[in-house]
Amino acid sequence: MILAENITGLILAGGRAQRMGGIDKGLISFHQKPLIESAIARLKPQVGPLVINANRNITKYAVYGYPVMLDEAPDFSGPLAGFSVGLKACKTPYLLTTPCDSPLLPKDLATKLGEELEQGDFQLVYASSKESDGKIWAQPVFCLMRANLQESLNAFLSKGDFKIDRWFKELKTSTVVFDDALAFANVNTPEELQSLESASA
Repeated sequence: MILAENITGLILAGGRAQRMGGIDKGLISFHQKPLIESAIARLKPQVGPLVINANRNITKYAVYGYPVMLDEAPDFSGPLAGFSVGLKACKTPYLLTTPCDSPLLPKDLATKLGEELEQGDFQLVYASSKESDGKIWAQPVFCLMRANLQESLNAFLSKGDFKIDRWFKELKTSTVVFDDALAFANVNTPEELQSLESASA
């Protein structure tokens, strides 16, 4: 069993949020509180140290008392750029990543991904969600990885590739299917925000 104290949590808040008109998604109000607060509340009990990856509004994110890390790759290069700074900051054996805009993320994310990681001796395990119609969708930004993957990721990024699934193909990976698709619902448009607020009222 992987203990929470051996996992560093990384909240990804470094995107452009183009479908939300370019506003900083982590600071959008969800049930009268910034989205980042919901992510912190869900993730913090599952991990030891916590780090936030953001590329703007750094002082607003720093208010929560956790280190805020900027992308080292060109700004807004996607989740792998965030993974890279997370691994650099990681002083524990494992890193657990989640986006800032999925406020209902599973409370047992670390436990389930950790069990799979240990059972199969994997390098990285990511979540998948099962929709009501039975379809399975990969949710690669929700993943637990070994902290020794920094060299592999840096070598991949140095080729100018930022596609998350292509990096995963270079690793020994597995996935865990979660039945609650709503746990991975994220906010990309004002309509999705309203719908998610209603569903979680």
